[in-house]
Order: sequence, then structure tokens, then C-alpha cells
Amino acid sequence: MRIIGDIPHPSLKISVFKSDNRISVKFENALYEQTFKFGTDDRVSNVETARQWTDAALLAEVQVNFQRMHQARMAAFERCFPVEQEIIFEEII
Repeated sequence: MRIIGDIPHPSLKISVFKSDNRISVKFENALYEQTFKFGTDDRVSNVETARQWTDAALLAEVQVNFQRMHQARMAAFERCFPVEQEIIFEEII
């Protein structure tokens, strides 16, 4: 798999990959990533068609998915490592 291009965005890194005859478009923010893969019969076959496919509606949905991923991550942390209800500090004299 190799990077064949990118799609400019102010807050996301969007990379377009090619592996054999398949194209992948990967969206990344600071902590998470989402990848869409296209087969040989799909209309996304190069960087230009990947740019066309990556419209404002898709970008909005990708951002919502990142928010959901973050909520799922934080909920898993809370289940695995519950926060104590009351933290008691030592008395300092």
C-alpha cells in the first residue's frame, strides 16, 4: 500500500492510498482514524475521484463518528478504571 495523494482539510489529515487496484481514503485526527476502502468496481479509483467523493456531508459524518469514537473510548475508561467518588487528602500540618 502506498500513499498516492492527500486531501487538504483544516483539522483532519486525509490520505489516499493505493494497494493493487484498490483505493483507500483515511481520515485522521489527533487520536482516531477512519478508513474507507473501495473495490475495483467502485467509482473511486484515483486521487481526483477520492476528492470528489469527500464532500461536505461526508466530512460532517466523519466528524460525528470521531465524536462517537471518543465517547466510546471515555466510557470504556470509566468502566475499566472507575473514578473514586470522593478523594480524601492527607491532612497537612
